[in-house]
Amino acid sequence: MTGGSAVEIPHTRLARRTLITAASAAALLPRAVEAHAAQGAEPTGSADVYETLLARAAALLTGDGADPADADVAAALDRLETSATGLWQRLDRSASRTALWSDLSPVTDPGNFGQSYTRLRTLATAWATPGTGLSASQQVADALVGALRFLHDEAYNAQAQESGNWWFWEIGAPRALLDSCVLVRAHVPAGDLSRYLAAVDRFCPDPDRRTNSPALAETGANRADKCLIVALRGLLGRAEGKLASARDGLSDTRDSGRHSLFRYATSGDGFYEDGSFVQHDAVAYTGSYGSVLLTGVAEAIALLADSPWAVTDPRVEVVYEAVDRSFAPLVFDGLMADAVRGRAVSRERESDHTAGAAVISTVLLLAESAPAARARKWRALVKGWIERNRTYPYVAEAGVPQVVRAKKLLADGQVPPAERPAQHVVFADMDRVVHRRPRWALALSLSSRRIAGYEAGNGENLHGWYTGDGMTYLYTEDDLGQFGDGFWPTVDPYRLPGTTVEVRHRDDAGTGAGTGLYRPANHVAGGAALEGRYGVSAMELIGAEGSPRAKKAWFFLDNALVALGAGIRAGDGRRAETVVENRNLHAHDRPALRVDGVRMPGAQGWTKTYDRAEWAHLEGVGGYVFPAGAALHALREERTGAWRDINTGADTGGGSTPLTRRYLTLWFDHGVSPTDAGYAYAVLPGASPAATAGWSASRPVRVAANSPTAQAVESRRDGLTAAHFWRAGTAAGLTTDGPASVLVRRERGDVTVAVADPGRTADRVTVRLPFRVRSVVSQDDTVTVTPGRRPLLTVEVGGSRGHTHHAHLT
Repeated sequence: MTGGSAVEIPHTRLARRTLITAASAAALLPRAVEAHAAQGAEPTGSADVYETLLARAAALLTGDGADPADADVAAALDRLETSATGLWQRLDRSASRTALWSDLSPVTDPGNFGQSYTRLRTLATAWATPGTGLSASQQVADALVGALRFLHDEAYNAQAQESGNWWFWEIGAPRALLDSCVLVRAHVPAGDLSRYLAAVDRFCPDPDRRTNSPALAETGANRADKCLIVALRGLLGRAEGKLASARDGLSDTRDSGRHSLFRYATSGDGFYEDGSFVQHDAVAYTGSYGSVLLTGVAEAIALLADSPWAVTDPRVEVVYEAVDRSFAPLVFDGLMADAVRGRAVSRERESDHTAGAAVISTVLLLAESAPAARARKWRALVKGWIERNRTYPYVAEAGVPQVVRAKKLLADGQVPPAERPAQHVVFADMDRVVHRRPRWALALSLSSRRIAGYEAGNGENLHGWYTGDGMTYLYTEDDLGQFGDGFWPTVDPYRLPGTTVEVRHRDDAGTGAGTGLYRPANHVAGGAALEGRYGVSAMELIGAEGSPRAKKAWFFLDNALVALGAGIRAGDGRRAETVVENRNLHAHDRPALRVDGVRMPGAQGWTKTYDRAEWAHLEGVGGYVFPAGAALHALREERTGAWRDINTGADTGGGSTPLTRRYLTLWFDHGVSPTDAGYAYAVLPGASPAATAGWSASRPVRVAANSPTAQAVESRRDGLTAAHFWRAGTAAGLTTDGPASVLVRRERGDVTVAVADPGRTADRVTVRLPFRVRSVVSQDDTVTVTPGRRPLLTVEVGGSRGHTHHAHLT
């Protein structure tokens, strides 16, 4: 505590079961809506619609039906109490205070008053949740009322002018303020509440427009946030018009649905039909802003259900579809892929597992209002995620309401946990690819003129330069902490796995106010998927200063990823490298590395160059095969960094405590100023040393081409030929008249074909096959097939935005 004399800290506890049972009865008022409320008159009485929904809003924050005898619920209550008590002890309650917390001064700074409201919400939640040491304390309630008044008088009021980051004024502060008011509403004087609502009306009067830039329509996650804010403001102010505005804002009735959260985007922000999610016009953001949007919609549906303002737009199906199309492919055992979290990867308190936990929480909430068939599917999906993640147990970190839902699910024997899928997904509209097998998953992060290589700003993601340049993220069932255990502040940001880079210094990105993004000059980024199981992807790498340049392709098979690079150039006397692997070995691990069967030293600082390595194996990860032999560099090193090195944001800035992690790096050195360098390697996740050696010797996958014209492989055991053509040419028997990604699979007389134009530059492309086709079983409307000895497929790719076109032949 700062300022003033000692203040008693409430600590007396009644039995948790007694408190929670009483609270549940009082908080969850009848859901039925009074008839006169439905007719538009303001309801009155303790069970009126406004109070019913306010009680529901409070229950979303504090939980309902929690059993304090359950060890996981008790632990969640303890976590809440610990957090809130720490804030309570440091809260300045003196009459002469100039800030509520000494580390958030001056309070007039938007980041500081924004975080102050967030901390007050935590205190209010602990006060309103039965079973914590602060529960129902008059002393805490009085302090909260006084603190809200202080922030209003000193910083956030209807007379203030926006400065700094708009988000604190229009979203962050008003949401935390209103949540706090919902929780302690019985103690907030009417005059105070009126002034708080006036401030909210000043900075977030509706969900449709940016207040500091009225010509800018709100989209995506920001619109969802504002809909919740306007709804809560309407409930606290008993304003039907505000509640209608909140509901209608979800569908964007103001602009005839142009920015509706319930429509598929074809450009700009929102969910796309292929599962992509974009925010800030050009950033792949499913795991950050997409999650916020999903949460906002789920909370709005739950909050407004069975009221005159219930969400009834039938197009809400778009959001339901997003759970399956957008989120499920990107969650591996409860981890959200960092490839779609943008600058959030630099936030110390928002790791892949906390982002995944947020999705779990939201899907379980959304399941309560979704159609029964969807809800059953989602609960099975979530159950599998929760049960398989023993590294970061969901119930060991979740809040009380979330633990209650999860425990109910885990105890339901009628819901079997869903297995991990085997699938290949190309998110063409956000330049991302995911390849999944039962024991591992790999995400590929690309970029183009359409989708940013990285976003940085407001002090966030200072070293994100190469995260969209073909970085590969390998997730395995035995190492769920790979990217969540101090990876981002300690990894060498110039050597991210999968990337081809020039060796040079880069200045920190995003140090100024506001956010900005980098879009490279290349057209090609994306690829084709076949049978939902195999894929080929490509990216033309063009560096920030026009160098380096490279033609990069990835081939996704049943048990392997094959990566090819051709035409690698670098200028200005700079050295170019391609990084095969840069694996986080955590603080103390020392897994064995074998190269061509010989175990290498495990000492930190060890490094070696191999003139012609055939294969390598890293214990606990898998194998790496170099089909033509490769000049391979290997390094073991300990790297030290701090979260503050990559994020200095006002409310997301990391700590300065040094972290040290061990890394094993494998890379190719292409020399200084190369003009036509290349590479080829295969990654075999989960393979043993013997299996890796066997793969290297038997060559089940043949590299058929690796040039600036075409890159192709043939997998005999799969009957698969896959190629990316950079221009018209022939490779592996396939011939195209222009750029295209092509996969062909033959099995027992059946032929399946997939074609895409990830550069989006052509109207049509033709593909000639090297074997006879007698008939067409099925084909997309965009595909025309001429059967015969050398069949020809004509594919209308124009306007398809890089998506895959299919044909089934015999």
